Amino acid sequence: VSLYTFDKTKQCIGTMTIEIDFLQKKNIDSNPYDTDKMAAEFIQQFNSQAFSVGQQLVFSFNDKLFGLLVKDMEAMDPSILKGESGTSKKQKIEVGLVLGNSQVAFEKAENSSLNLIGKSKTKENRQSIINPDWNFEKMGIGGLDKEFSDIFRRAFASRVFPPEIVEQMGCKHVKGILLYGPPGCGKTLMARQIGKMLNAREPKVVNGPEILNKYVGESEANIRKLFADAEEEQRRLGANSGVHIIIFDEIDAICKQRGSMAGSTGVHDTVVNQLLSKIDGVEQLNNILVIGMTNRPDLIDEALLRPGRLEVKMEIGLPDEKGRFQILHIHTVRMREHQLLAEDVDIAELAVETKNFSGAELEGLVRAAQSTAMNRHIKASNKVEVDMEKAESLRVTRGDFFASLENDIKPAFGTNQEDYASYIMNGIIKWGDPVTRVLDDGELLVQQTKNSDRTPLVSVLLEGPPHSGKTALAAKIAEESNFPFIKICSPDKMIGFSETAKCQAMKKIFDDAYKSQLSCVVVDDIERLLDYVPIGPRFSNLVLQALLVLLKKAPPQVRQ
Repeated sequence: VSLYTFDKTKQCIGTMTIEIDFLQKKNIDSNPYDTDKMAAEFIQQFNSQAFSVGQQLVFSFNDKLFGLLVKDMEAMDPSILKGESGTSKKQKIEVGLVLGNSQVAFEKAENSSLNLIGKSKTKENRQSIINPDWNFEKMGIGGLDKEFSDIFRRAFASRVFPPEIVEQMGCKHVKGILLYGPPGCGKTLMARQIGKMLNAREPKVVNGPEILNKYVGESEANIRKLFADAEEEQRRLGANSGVHIIIFDEIDAICKQRGSMAGSTGVHDTVVNQLLSKIDGVEQLNNILVIGMTNRPDLIDEALLRPGRLEVKMEIGLPDEKGRFQILHIHTVRMREHQLLAEDVDIAELAVETKNFSGAELEGLVRAAQSTAMNRHIKASNKVEVDMEKAESLRVTRGDFFASLENDIKPAFGTNQEDYASYIMNGIIKWGDPVTRVLDDGELLVQQTKNSDRTPLVSVLLEGPPHSGKTALAAKIAEESNFPFIKICSPDKMIGFSETAKCQAMKKIFDDAYKSQLSCVVVDDIERLLDYVPIGPRFSNLVLQALLVLLKKAPPQVRQ
């Protein structure tokens, strides 16, 4: 055995990082421990002693025993000992000597509940909340760039920063997002991909009606089970707890307005109460993100929509031309990679032609075009079989897309040509000034609607004797407008409807119109809608009042 001599120029510890935790589980408490005082005590107890990386030891501080593990050591620059300015290059060492001016930094052991404060603690290695491999296109999301950036700014920006900075700002994380909009526009897809975008555990996905149970109290227990993991982790790790994502699809099924349900059981009300208290109640959770999805936001209890609960409300609407281009590009990328898409297919042209198509309808259009192309290579014989010789040359062409556009896929919020084509079957004959003037004035009003921001709502009344061509002229003006949404509100589709049913049918047409950037609604045969007859005081006041309100109501912002 020989005495080991330290090389004071290379083996003096400049900085050392030590992992710390309570030595005995029974001594665990939540009191804050000052790492600056801890470091001074450590230097005092272990001055001039040798340490190696991976060494374990016991350390007494404030009458508590702590277990230490040496994680990392850097050599002191010998020029500092001479009072000169040191070099910036750090040298790692495996064995070293603690001196009076060595710097000690403490870091909390993994899953430890130890509460460290002060400047001598390391910045905790926090896993980045955003997955570095995240890519919109690979995830199959198109046309939602703005929505994603808004959600990131509101819901995730605060979670990217270290807990210490968030605590100093007194900032609370956003706990809830509500995604709403027409069916097929990507709400469920977006929520699913938010889970993949984050470096979080797999999100819990719940279909709204699954929560409900036939036994008393079980529905509320199902809500509590969803939040149990987040509560347990917050108790254990505090501010360093990871984010728990809970996704409710069709949230309107369980969160209807309290008091709106018929019957005396009040089951829905207690489920809503339980969810409200879990998201933001007396015992606050700061490690959850609840994402709710619905196409009926008007049904949801307003207490759930306040800040602190589902405070970020994001409309996932119909994609614009750029969004449609992205969606079509995503759904045709595999065909393009395998040279199955003909060169005459222009995605930009298709994006222009598919006004008011939702994401699901664009995907359906691509499927329909593929089936049209496949059908060409099926032999017309007694048996259904594929012509393998021709199958090698299978290509989806521009003609396939336009055939599908013409015959297979029609947008739910678009223009049904059959609706107004039947009114102008024999064309329009400009027999004189009255007809020309109506068409010219109609064209001017269409241009005003398209080009003016000051008149989002333009109304016009065509009046004249029966069979003078009022409906045909209105349908012609609507057709010439080329608006993406054209609907004719006609009494021939409301035969036998009660007054209430008529009002609801008219309201649905106008609500659908508000979802489109540009829309045209033709209200045909107003007298029949109102049940008006010239003899006697008979007309429907309920329908009249509904019509007056709908015709005066301005559309939402940026909609005409």
